[in-house]
Amino acid sequence: MNPVQTLFVVAAALIDGDGRVLVQQRPADKSMGGLWEFPGGKVEPGEAPEMALIRELREELGIDVERACLAPACFASEPLGEKHLVLLLYICRKWRGIVQPLEAPAIKWVAPVQLHGLEMPPADRPLIALLEALV
Repeated sequence: MNPVQTLFVVAAALIDGDGRVLVQQRPADKSMGGLWEFPGGKVEPGEAPEMALIRELREELGIDVERACLAPACFASEPLGEKHLVLLLYICRKWRGIVQPLEAPAIKWVAPVQLHGLEMPPADRPLIALLEALV
């Protein structure tokens, strides 16, 4: 059996004061373009997951998040071609700055139940029910 390379990805369920969750649309020129996802990205070699998420949220949304404001929520494990994706989802209710789409073509705030109606990547879908229970 050949070893499988594991790709670790972090994402945030940003929750606003009304209990809505932020999702962003993947750029059309990227893999799974046009699908809605939780903001985040790849964990670089030698990088702690929380630090990767703080970096990604700054790059993608222009916000600053403290490590203490990231609560581990759940994870998903999904084959992704020759690799295997492990998606770590954190809940975040506190950040500094105004959320703006710096890399995504669009963002929107939705009630957790509305996530079921969005086209999302396969790794994000199993997280919806868990997120509903936590919010």
